[in-house]
Amino acid sequence: MKFRLKASAQVSGFLDKGTSVTGELEFAGAFRIDGNFHGSIRTGDILVIGEHAIVQADIKAGEVEIHGQVFGHIEAVRGVAISKTGRVRGDIHTPALSVTPGAALDGRIQMADYPEETTVVARPATLNSNSRQERQ
Repeated sequence: MKFRLKASAQVSGFLDKGTSVTGELEFAGAFRIDGNFHGSIRTGDILVIGEHAIVQADIKAGEVEIHGQVFGHIEAVRGVAISKTGRVRGDIHTPALSVTPGAALDGRIQMADYPEETTVVARPATLNSNSRQERQ
């Protein structure tokens, strides 16, 4: 399995080689990291970790393509692909995983289909007057 950017899904953001960023990254579309990133990454779309990238982050994405180094937990709704230059140290949760010979993976793998998104609404707690004990 190989994830390729569709012609309509051009890269909407980029961290170039030599760039270091710390923080929370959220984006739509495709984003490529070739520099250093430390923090957390969230998207429903595509994240590409370039060959020179070092990423220390927990990642939640639609698809993740790894050519560099990733340290952290990865959750991908559609799939994860690790190329021969890719290095991952951390757990991966995804329904589809591709690991090219030469890649390195140190972590646990959980492969399961993701359920459709559901919204849970919490109700306020209520106190039943019959179960309350009064102390005297």
